Amino acid sequence: MASREDIKFLSNPNIGKKQKKYCRFKKYGIRHIDYRDPDFLTQFINEQGKILPRRISGNSLKYQKKVAVAIKRARHLALLPYVTDLLK
Repeated sequence: MASREDIKFLSNPNIGKKQKKYCRFKKYGIRHIDYRDPDFLTQFINEQGKILPRRISGNSLKYQKKVAVAIKRARHLALLPYVTDLLK
């Protein structure tokens, strides 16, 4: 029987595997989300200016709520747009 090193693959066998999502706030120990930092908050909104859901961003419920509140506060102070065309 041939070992795994002897087998030549036409394509990468790791292509179908998905990376596990993680909450970046828990991983890096971020406790406070600042609404005055629009560059950080743009990671959590899409091109149209909508807030990304948890299943896409990978945030935990606790931090997703804090991100949503921070984005809404930044929008209210005109640091982030409510609606936009191709923000990123």
